[in-house]
Amino acid sequence: MRIAFAGTPEFACSALTALHAAGHEVALVLTQPDRPGGRGMKLQPSAVKQFALDQGLPLAQPRSLRLDGKYPDDATAARRALMDANVEVLVVAAYGLILPQWVLHLPRFGGLNIHGSLLPRWRGAAPIHRAIEAGDTQTGITLMQMDAGLDTGDMLAMQAVPILATDTTGSLHDKLAALGASMVVEALGKLEQGADLEPVRQPEAGVTYAHKLEKHEALIDWTESAELIARRIRAFNPFPGASTTMHGETVKLWGATAVPATAPVCGTVLCADADGIVVSACDGAVSISQLQRPGGKRLSAADFLRGFALPKGTVLGPA
Repeated sequence: MRIAFAGTPEFACSALTALHAAGHEVALVLTQPDRPGGRGMKLQPSAVKQFALDQGLPLAQPRSLRLDGKYPDDATAARRALMDANVEVLVVAAYGLILPQWVLHLPRFGGLNIHGSLLPRWRGAAPIHRAIEAGDTQTGITLMQMDAGLDTGDMLAMQAVPILATDTTGSLHDKLAALGASMVVEALGKLEQGADLEPVRQPEAGVTYAHKLEKHEALIDWTESAELIARRIRAFNPFPGASTTMHGETVKLWGATAVPATAPVCGTVLCADADGIVVSACDGAVSISQLQRPGGKRLSAADFLRGFALPKGTVLGPA
């Protein structure tokens, strides 16, 4: 099929790569403008842009698609590009910009969105993070017919994936990205053969919103439950990274499990050895297995303790 694709990060790039490999004609790629990143904070292309450049695909990076918004020239140019591309369908995955109705009306089959949750649970910007943080036992991919709402469109296909006790957002992201790519290729194959995708309205019950991560959430509050703290550490791996303060230094925490223990003061180091750094919470404790000092590498608890003294009884972070 002749398609346009809108997406930005690695999650989206997995789908674009699969669609391109399946032989679909990618007539236009939309991705967000380059953002500063890395040590020098130089402008970095998105994963989707890099793939489009490598494959010689037509590319546009509008700052907005709203014709009446802050960047009308960008939106007008994008509209012209989409009209000239004359595509049958627009595939969207983690694009990061709101799509006005005019965008969805242009292609014959409208916009198909690859969403990383089992809708209507976890509509919004951070569905993978919030599913792990909440302790969900499963998540998945919903292929959705886009409308003007926030992830409110009819569901076209859905497939579940279990959330393992060891899953981080990074590991679950990779599973869902691969699944979403496979599902959208299958869906376009059906459209190409003249079959209909059967839309199902989302149920009104069970709607939750995966709000965008806020910077303040990364700092661990040791007065919360051990299970929640451990889940949050996994949910914030690899971004933005959960953290706590140790001797006045902010240290990132990358791996943790909840364990039974008690202490009169939350955030107290109960033991620190090669097996992990065990810190008390309100109803148990958290065994931290991987840490990172500012400017340093991720280290196992054993390696971290070789260069950082953490005596039993030390109190971490805000109590």
